[in-house]
Parts: sequence; structure tokens; C-alpha cells
Amino acid sequence: MRIAVTGSIATDHLMRFPGRFADSLVVEQLDKISLSFLVQDLEVRRGGVAANIAFGMACLGLRPLLVGAVGVDFVDYRSWLERHGVDTSPVLVSDLQHTARFICTTDLDHAQIASFYAGAMTEAREIELGPLHDRVGGLDLVVVSPNDPEAMLRHTEECRSRGIPFAADPSQQLAWMDGAQIRLLVDGATYLFTNEYEAALTEQKTGWTAPEILERVGTRVTTHGAKGAVIERKGEDPVQVACPQEEAKVEPTGVGDAFRAGYLAGIGWELEPQRCAEIGSMLATHVIETVGTQEYDLGQARFLARLGEAYGPASVAEVAPLLRCPRP
Repeated sequence: MRIAVTGSIATDHLMRFPGRFADSLVVEQLDKISLSFLVQDLEVRRGGVAANIAFGMACLGLRPLLVGAVGVDFVDYRSWLERHGVDTSPVLVSDLQHTARFICTTDLDHAQIASFYAGAMTEAREIELGPLHDRVGGLDLVVVSPNDPEAMLRHTEECRSRGIPFAADPSQQLAWMDGAQIRLLVDGATYLFTNEYEAALTEQKTGWTAPEILERVGTRVTTHGAKGAVIERKGEDPVQVACPQEEAKVEPTGVGDAFRAGYLAGIGWELEPQRCAEIGSMLATHVIETVGTQEYDLGQARFLARLGEAYGPASVAEVAPLLRCPRP
């Protein structure tokens, strides 16, 4: 199954604040906010939503196509992704701008304050999916994840016009898009991925109720943090999947991307939604236990053992013949 993942490709600059942001916020003065937090450390990691998703899929044994725009500083990052199984040949390299950067500070409560420099990502709107579709002999699914808004709309419209199934994953861009744009992103999607807050924001901005959104998409996947995920399909009972027990909560950045990567891997293996969500939740657990969105170390035996502990032998029996982790 040929899955193309479109979206941001960036480096993450991750800092940790040894206190709580809430202790420094004065509700009555938020319109005049001016704060500086002294952080303990700085980690510079590879990131970007599309790159994170593609990396996770590749670590499970798939060969996803990464589609996005980067700067000439992408050379080392490209090598890393290719070495881990991601096909980066569709990536557009800008002659003028740097690769995007995500700058994020996390406090003791795992609350986050972040900024995002788009850079070369703004040129993703120039990418045409048609030539890629023809070159690889057809795309089975295109993931439209957070990116330059014009690029997201272009990719979605092109998928509709070419009859290519697509997964809508608007995520952080919901805050910047208006209702009309979000409706264009969501309508007709084979899959819609959001977290609980984003699901409510989607309903608020589009003016569509939850049942109306479900009528317009094939499958609605909503993550609920530590409470797991819910999968809804028209005419069927919702499927709820709990989170595995994590060994430690180290860094939450990229957890949602890993869930999507695992879920999409399950789609690529043609598994049922419950198994897809179990794989996604297990991969997300590896990310929250690690600093950095692509720094986790997957071993096949350990992954399957933890999958079995969380979801039972039936899950392992279905996933084991398909899984291809980099280590035994």
C-alpha cells in the first residue's frame, strides 16, 4: 500500500522549565503578557509532523513517501530519514529559505509554550501530487497533516479531483484556519484525525455537529490523551482503545504524531480500526518515554511483548507477521 505523508518537516528545539507556567500567569493581565522563563536545558531534535509520522511508519516496517518543502540545510536530516526507511524523493528543496523550526518549552505539568518558524514550508503549496501519483503507480492514501495552509488545501482538493483517498489531520492549523477552510479540509476525508480539543474546535468552526462530521468522513479517530482513543464509523458502534502503561513520562512532544504513524501502519497492513489504534497507542507510548520525536529505539520482540501486555495475545498474533522493526 502506497501512503504519502504530506506536511511539515522541521527541527525541534526543546527546552524544559523547572516550574509551572500557571504560577506566572495573571489572568486579569493576559492582554499585557510579557514573560521570560529561565530553562534548564536545550535539546535540538529532528521533527515536523509529516517527518515524525513517516519516521514512525518506517520504524514499523513500511516505506512511506514524505512530501513537504525544506531548505538546503536538509542534507543530514534527509540521510537520517532515508537510513530509517522513509522515501524522501518527493521532498521539495527551497533555494531561498531554511527548513522550518519548532521551538517549545515544557513545564513540570507538561504544559507547553511553543513557536513555529515556517521557513521553506511556505513553498509546499507549489507541490503537485499528480506527478508523484503517476511515478509510483498510484497512491492508495495521502495524509494531509499540518503544513502551509495553502498547501493543505491544494493537496486536499487534488485528492478529491483525482479520486485519491485522503486522511485529514489539520491539528495545529485549526487555530489559524477559518470555518470555510476547515470544511474543505474535512469534507470527503477517508479518515479524520484530531485530539479531543481539536474535535470540539472543528465542530465549533465548521458549524457542523459531531454526527454531521461523521456523515462527511469515512472514519473519525479522536485521541483523548491518557484516556486513549475513540474510533467512529457510520452505522457502527464506537471503538475505544486504552493507552498502554508507560514506563515514564519524559517528553510529550510528538506523541500524537506517533499515534498517527502506528494507526496508518495498521491501515497499510489492512487491519481493523481497533488494531490500528492499539499499534498507534503503543508507538505513542515509546515517544512519551523519550526526549525527541524520532529518538525512540524500537526492538521487535520488546514492542510485541508490550503490545501483548497491553492488549492481549490476539493483538500480537495479528501484528507479529507484519511488523518489521529495525532490531530483533
